[in-house]
Amino acid sequence: MTDEHRATDAFKNRCTNAALALESCANYFLDRISLDESNANRKDNTLDVWLREGPQQPDVVISLSGLHSVRPWEPEATPSFIYGISLVHLPKLPSPWPADAVGRLDRSGDLPELVWLRITGPLEVDAVASIVTVYRAQSDDAASVLR
Repeated sequence: MTDEHRATDAFKNRCTNAALALESCANYFLDRISLDESNANRKDNTLDVWLREGPQQPDVVISLSGLHSVRPWEPEATPSFIYGISLVHLPKLPSPWPADAVGRLDRSGDLPELVWLRITGPLEVDAVASIVTVYRAQSDDAASVLR
């Protein structure tokens, strides 16, 4: 994620855009979760979370890479209704973190900007990573129309 030509606040803006995209997912179900821990370096592991509301709304996939922490869950508990979803930008030092994030990780000067995903409900997801991507598919209804 380090690029000397990158715009100032690019990662913060990416997090904000992802958070805005997820605001509409409050009535979705957490459909599936996948954690790929196959890489020897934990920071190369990925977490993918699939959200589904129904045929009228598009499916959403949240992909986190460069994991720094993941709270365990019970994958067999999906699908599960979502009570709340948030995605928060965690800046590098010396900028402060939101109060809820303080103490989640040992902060040092070499820790990059991070993103914190929290999904609450019967099944909870809590993860901190250095890369976030949100994919939004077409709804089944929209995809069924030939253009």
